[in-house]
Amino acid sequence: MTTHGDPATRSGAPAVAARTGPEAGDDPPAASGEDLPAALAGLRAAIGAARFPLVLPSAEPARRTAAGMADQLDDYLLPRLARLDAPLLVVVGGSTGAGKSTLVNSLVQARVSAAGLLRPTTRSPVLVCNPADSAWFRQGDLLPGLTRTNEPSDEPGTLHLVTAPALPAGLAFLDAPDIDSVVDANRALAGQLLAAADLWLFVTTAARYADAVPWELLRSARTRGTAIAMVLDRVPPEAADEIAAHLSEMLAAQDLGAAPLFVLPETWVDGQGLLPDRVTAPLSAWFAGLAADAEARSAVVRHTLDGALAALHPTVDALADAADEQVDAADALDERVRAAYRGAQRTVDHGLKDGRLLRGEVLARWQEFVGTGEFFRTLEARIGRLRDRMVAAVTGRPAPAAELRTAIESQLVTLLRGVAAEAAEHAYTGWKAHPAGAALLEPGLAHASDDFVERAERLVRDWQRGVLELVRAEGADRRFVARTAAYAVNATGLAVMIGVFASTAFIPTGLEVATGAGTAVAGQTVLQAIFGDQAVRNLASRARVDLLDRVGTLLEEEAGRFLARTEAARPAAGTGETLRRAGAEVEKARHRSGLSRAGDPALPDVDQGDPR
Repeated sequence: MTTHGDPATRSGAPAVAARTGPEAGDDPPAASGEDLPAALAGLRAAIGAARFPLVLPSAEPARRTAAGMADQLDDYLLPRLARLDAPLLVVVGGSTGAGKSTLVNSLVQARVSAAGLLRPTTRSPVLVCNPADSAWFRQGDLLPGLTRTNEPSDEPGTLHLVTAPALPAGLAFLDAPDIDSVVDANRALAGQLLAAADLWLFVTTAARYADAVPWELLRSARTRGTAIAMVLDRVPPEAADEIAAHLSEMLAAQDLGAAPLFVLPETWVDGQGLLPDRVTAPLSAWFAGLAADAEARSAVVRHTLDGALAALHPTVDALADAADEQVDAADALDERVRAAYRGAQRTVDHGLKDGRLLRGEVLARWQEFVGTGEFFRTLEARIGRLRDRMVAAVTGRPAPAAELRTAIESQLVTLLRGVAAEAAEHAYTGWKAHPAGAALLEPGLAHASDDFVERAERLVRDWQRGVLELVRAEGADRRFVARTAAYAVNATGLAVMIGVFASTAFIPTGLEVATGAGTAVAGQTVLQAIFGDQAVRNLASRARVDLLDRVGTLLEEEAGRFLARTEAARPAAGTGETLRRAGAEVEKARHRSGLSRAGDPALPDVDQGDPR
């Protein structure tokens, strides 16, 4: 009789990595505690609410991690915690063609799982148990997302249940799809099933034991604390010792050296597709010993359960970090948009101060409204007569007021159209440079809204009406309005609008004088005579503030085209912190439950027997 595997295993030492158990004579603590299920339920809710919609390098891994954690909580942790005494579930996994189904059939002495050359052979997972245990698996607490069937099925999401009297009670085998299946859904399901295992029986072959994919899953199982046993199948007898020794070295290098290792030689199958009894006898005896020892089964369950619970905390923290990255990315995208439109607002503000709006058409129409160009050239020498002339202008003399008002509107709309186009371009470029922003863009965002000009025109007209109402209200307690009627209000309002275009309310700079802003001084002379100096300043200041407020609202609406996209994709506020709190609660409940002091699984010793 020969024994293969880790030397500690061959000498009869425990076959799964050690954990310190309670001292002899101590009363064992409650296995689950009252708060651990509630803490897990809270974590499940937090994971279910987490979203990772923005395109970031961490997003797709976080979505996969969240889905995997949700599956493990639903499929294994919550139902297993509720029934620690339920049958031990051994998930049989491995690469394509490793002989998993043949091995399961041979161990239960019945052809319960299809085996053959066509790949993938196992299309839906097969769970085989003793008839006495079928009720537990049929009720669906474990792996609740899989529909139970009594017949093999090609339908996704099904679990074929089979009973086998030759399989001892307290033990069940689940033949999983290939971990490297060409069918994506099969690979995903295999990973899900392995995460629901109390014990993972990994089957590989002499030709494929060094493949990369199985080792990735083995490391994952080790990280989760899952109990593992290994089967090295189809080994040429003359190379058995050499291959087994190499595999044992690889296991030890991955901190898996304590996993029991069984070596099955190349052999034939009988007419039922079963391996000879002499080949499977050591493995059958090992499982029979495990099935007969309730304490050993409980230790395996508690070991795996605690390992899975312990692995949650760092994984949840990483998930919370990814959620924070989502929020930070959304904030960064919003700030790029707001910065672009704050710049647009500043440009409008400067445009009302630097005299640019007093050039061109507005200046020409204002000159027509108050007099000829000769009048402006002799402004200082003729200020007295100018006041009389201006009073006549604003108190009844017909003038081209409509043309001036239209010129003011046109000049303002042109300014607004330019700053909106520039802001949209800057916001679009800023998002395009960010991976999350680029995924949210559409071509229409690169320029202002299609109806922007129409809304800008409406804004200016509403503002002009507001200025007239302001003038009317300011002059309501004076004889001015009664004496001059509606035309005076209109003319005075236009003068106030012109004043808004000069900095510091009618105090022109050298640039403004050079560009015709000195005309504002003429307006000031008349308005001061009618309203008083401070009232004039208040009128211009209030009209300017009103215009900027209206422009701010218009630009906010434009920015909202971008911000609505981040708002729709933004994770709920505090998602990361909620996940961290939920993970911390599970960790505290785990320690209080006593599972964190679970000892070594008392697995039977490995005895290969004599395969000859």
